[in-house]
Amino acid sequence: MAIGDQPRILRRRGEHEQPIFLELFFDLVYIFMLSRLSQGLAGELTTRNVAQTAVLLLAAWWVWVLTAWLTDLFDPQLPVIQGLVLVVMFGTLAMAVTVPSAFGAHGFVFVAAYFGIHVARDAVLIPGTRVNPYIQARSIRVFFWFLVSAPLWVAGVFTEGNIRLALWGIAAAVDLWSARIGWPTPRLGRTELASQIFTGIHLTERHRQIFIIGIGELILTAGSGLAFSHRDGGRVAVAAVAFANAMLLFQLYFQRVQQLLAPSEVSSVERVRPATSTSYTHLVMVAGIVVISTSTSLTFNRPFGDVPVAWILTLLGGPGLFLLGTCMFDYLVTSRILWSRSIALLVLAVIAPAMPLLPPLGIMIVTNLVLLITLVSEIVSRRRPVAT
Repeated sequence: MAIGDQPRILRRRGEHEQPIFLELFFDLVYIFMLSRLSQGLAGELTTRNVAQTAVLLLAAWWVWVLTAWLTDLFDPQLPVIQGLVLVVMFGTLAMAVTVPSAFGAHGFVFVAAYFGIHVARDAVLIPGTRVNPYIQARSIRVFFWFLVSAPLWVAGVFTEGNIRLALWGIAAAVDLWSARIGWPTPRLGRTELASQIFTGIHLTERHRQIFIIGIGELILTAGSGLAFSHRDGGRVAVAAVAFANAMLLFQLYFQRVQQLLAPSEVSSVERVRPATSTSYTHLVMVAGIVVISTSTSLTFNRPFGDVPVAWILTLLGGPGLFLLGTCMFDYLVTSRILWSRSIALLVLAVIAPAMPLLPPLGIMIVTNLVLLITLVSEIVSRRRPVAT
């Protein structure tokens, strides 16, 4: 066949650019994944466990990113692509189940599920795009870099402790960074990420949806903490403050993102598309939500009393990561600094030394106030008439 023939599984541009229900169904497994990550972090708030949780989040996030790109580049209405999404969903579920013991006895299961996802994906896409070597090369490049990181994942299974953490950390970094530079591959070159390989509307909606999934996990933590504990005044207050926190995160995200990436704003989407940076900035935001969920679980256990330094870092770090992610995303789109949120980040850093004077619930309330003031200031600034 001619080199310009289009593979049958390729998405036709302009057709059903909105995510389909199967993609929303796939995202549901990430409520469980993010919950397992936050619970595991709350169970042992140490530097080492923070690093381990970060590595597991990177692996889980990479699976989500590849799946979002899968249904963006290839037709999600086709049974073969839908079946592949379901296989990836099951593999992600297996990864989530093993999260608490991934750095222990069940490291092999975690890696096997991670490998199974990659192998299944490439076993469909590489043969399915053979009629067009140019398009097939994209999937071959991704598979090549999977083979580069695979020995590190496998080696980590046969080690433990800090050695496994280092090997898996490097492997996760290779997976994400290889995409950032276009998967350079011998004889095939690299994928030009600025080329027309993504559908702007579709990817925009997919990132919005995974953010909502993160908010959903936070609400789940708030509800579960109240449902499975004594409903005294302190815990009720924690649930209320956590719910208010979820509302603030939702408003801060959508009132800004809708301005930047409305479906009609094609030029804005074109500026985000190169280097796939949108996925990385949303990773920072979702990581912030995981940390907020962790701090919520900790505060449910002890709303009042002395607060350890690690708790303070968690209580302030979650909102800080979210604000940092939104600043990065805003700069990516506008090439300007979002001063309101940069100032909010600075405020969190400045007030940190005074936080030992407050109980955990008090710190939650203070961070909510910082987010609320930031939101109100942006709304007022947006509605203020421009001087002429």
